[in-house]
Amino acid sequence: MELLQGKTWKFGADVDTDAIIPARYLNTSDPAELAKHCMEDADPAFPARVKPGDVIVAGKNFGCGSSREHAPIAIKAAGVSCVIAKTFARIFYRNAFNIGLPIFESPEAAEGISEGDVVTVDAGTGTITNNTTGKKYRATPVPPFMQQIIAAGGLINYVAERMKK
Repeated sequence: MELLQGKTWKFGADVDTDAIIPARYLNTSDPAELAKHCMEDADPAFPARVKPGDVIVAGKNFGCGSSREHAPIAIKAAGVSCVIAKTFARIFYRNAFNIGLPIFESPEAAEGISEGDVVTVDAGTGTITNNTTGKKYRATPVPPFMQQIIAAGGLINYVAERMKK
C-alpha cells in the first residue's frame, strides 16, 4: 500500500452508523449519493468541505450501531483516504475492509491529533506521522492479505481477481 496523507477531521467517541450516514438516506446504495450526506448529522459542513485524501480521526467505538455497509461506503466515496480511531465497532471494522476502506486503531494518535492537522499513514508499518506537530504514533499494521483486499478496492474485487488467476 502506498502512503496515505491528508488533512484530518476530528470526531468523538461512539460515532454510530446513523451519524456516519443517516438512515433517511438508506434508500440508495449509490456511493456518490451516499457521499453527499456522509457525516452530515455529526458535522453539517463535512460533506461540502471534505477533500479527497482527507482523514477521519475519532475516539473509541467508531462505527457502532447497525451493521450497514453504507457507512464505510459513504466515507470512502466522500474521498476519505482512511479512518484512525481509538477502537472500531467490530462489524464496522469488517465492513470497512470488505469495501476497501483502510482503518487504523491507535488510541495515542486519536488523542494526539487535532482537527486540521496533516497526517501521513504507512499502512504496512502502522506508522502514523502528524506532519503538523512532527509526532509519530503506532497503529496495528494492516496484514498483507488485507492490504491486498484494500488495493483491489474491496473483498468482491479481490475475489474476482483471484478467480481470474
